[in-house]
Amino acid sequence: MAALSASVLREGKTTSIDAKGLVPGDIVLMESGNKVPADIRLLETFSFKADESTLTGESVSIEKNAKPIDKEDLITGDIFNMVFKGTNITNGRATGIVVRTGLQTELGKIASLLQTGEPKTPLQIRMADFSKKLSYIILAICLLLFSVGWMRGENPMDMLLLSISLAVAAIPEALPALITIALARGSARMVKKFALVRKLPAVETLGSVNFICSDKTGTLTQNKMTVTQTFAISENHVENESLLHLCMALNNDVQIDSTNHYIGDPTEIALVDYLNKLHHDKYCSQLKTSTQE
Repeated sequence: MAALSASVLREGKTTSIDAKGLVPGDIVLMESGNKVPADIRLLETFSFKADESTLTGESVSIEKNAKPIDKEDLITGDIFNMVFKGTNITNGRATGIVVRTGLQTELGKIASLLQTGEPKTPLQIRMADFSKKLSYIILAICLLLFSVGWMRGENPMDMLLLSISLAVAAIPEALPALITIALARGSARMVKKFALVRKLPAVETLGSVNFICSDKTGTLTQNKMTVTQTFAISENHVENESLLHLCMALNNDVQIDSTNHYIGDPTEIALVDYLNKLHHDKYCSQLKTSTQE
């Protein structure tokens, strides 16, 4: 799903290959508008910036350089001499060497985490522990009953059937159904408060929570810069307002990809988006034509 192409320097020639053909040690050439095809250590940069919001949640483009870093155990957002697979180049150009590909990349590590099984909820853990302890207790009681009856001279077969009957009667078969009903009632009460629960065990988990920590990007905010209003400081307001819009239209590196999404610096994208809304997408159609040319 993340199929990309990359400009690679091989045998002294620049060729474009599929990103899946990259190997550690390849020299990759990148420029504004490209998507990074692998984790790459930068060798040379020119006004180079990357949008790493997919990994770090930071909406502002990060300026990158080729300087070595002496510190260890840095988080992804603090490694300024590398770009990571799946992020976007918003400004400048650079040359780098591939150091990690596929599932070894930072994006691949996230994909690996998503492939692991879901952790059990506190209720499921307690229920499994309760069932195990209850099974041991019932087994001990049945063995004790069988042993006492046998020692008293009772028929062993009758005592065996009695012990099995006791074990069957002692197991709470209705307990899972009761728990499901209780969770369903809790889910129904949450729906009345506009909280939709996809999985019933999550109701009990949510009830056990004291604090919920959530990143605002994508939840409270849209991870998108927006221009709400522009002001032209002049005696002749209308004339300078048009000049301001003209400058906003010309001074940017924004491109449009095949899915009609903007690629470039978030600030410049915000300006272009404002112009398109203001002029009813006239600038957008001109930008598409320019990109295709």
